[in-house]
Amino acid sequence: MKWVYTGCVLLLLLTGCNHIAGKADHAGMLVETTIDDQAWGEQGYQGLKAIEKEYGVDVSYKEGINSYTKTVQAVEELVNQGATVILGHSHVYGNYFQQLHKQYPDIQFIYFNGAFTADNVTSLNFSAQAMGFFGGMAAGQMTESDKVGIIAAFEWQPEVEGFYEGVNFQNPQAEVEITFTNSWEDTDKALSQYERLEKQGADVFYPAGDVFNQAVIKQIKQDDHYAVGYVNDQSDVGGKAVLTSTIQKVDAVYKIAMEKYLNDNLPGRPLMFDFEEGAIEMGPYSPEIPKEFQREIDRAVKQYIETGYLPNHQNSEAR
Repeated sequence: MKWVYTGCVLLLLLTGCNHIAGKADHAGMLVETTIDDQAWGEQGYQGLKAIEKEYGVDVSYKEGINSYTKTVQAVEELVNQGATVILGHSHVYGNYFQQLHKQYPDIQFIYFNGAFTADNVTSLNFSAQAMGFFGGMAAGQMTESDKVGIIAAFEWQPEVEGFYEGVNFQNPQAEVEITFTNSWEDTDKALSQYERLEKQGADVFYPAGDVFNQAVIKQIKQDDHYAVGYVNDQSDVGGKAVLTSTIQKVDAVYKIAMEKYLNDNLPGRPLMFDFEEGAIEMGPYSPEIPKEFQREIDRAVKQYIETGYLPNHQNSEAR
């Protein structure tokens, strides 16, 4: 378990950041795995640093907080350090905060991807189906074997359904097989599933997991296939083998949530974030994708932002 504490006094003196005294002097983050995964955990850390820079609060984080017992201990330590906001950077913290929040009525708990909320508990949720859909469009266009593989962590991930729909919209002849590791970080299982899908003829893959996707993308590149990156821009991992990436801008969401908290404007219900809020975007395109098709995806994204409907629902009423 790692503990890091970062002071903001020098930052305040040098930049005059927007500190609001007595509201949020210290924000602490709980990370289920690690901030060094170059995926979800790293995104959380960057979001925490964005809060520090934007609002002048002290920030700290703990890694490996993957059980209720560890969460209880971490929350107690953060509160003793002066934290008034605690960010749980995973859906698992919804259950933990549901049990804990009444013990800390003056602490604001914020976590990702859940339905539970209370007066001092807010859930932040990405509307991830659309990003999966547009990634699936790229996969459906670029597969030569008409076989696409999804290596996901959990069945509940909305981006998985979106990806499946995007492939079928772009290429109705394509077959899509979905596998689940039931873990964000089981790299061995993810690689085993990739190997099986690759032997079955799949040539485009969506490794939708936080820790294992790096290793899978490296193998995909080595085997001269294509991938769609997950959460971060992963073109630096797979080069032109990464057709595009489905990017979730955690830093933007955390800044919006903190601003709402400072303005006493958290609604006591789940908050949803999508392309329209600037919280999700598609990563840079591989040069392997024809320019005209890149423009086609861009047009589809623009239409989705304007209407709220994906290309397979073009005849639906505008919102």
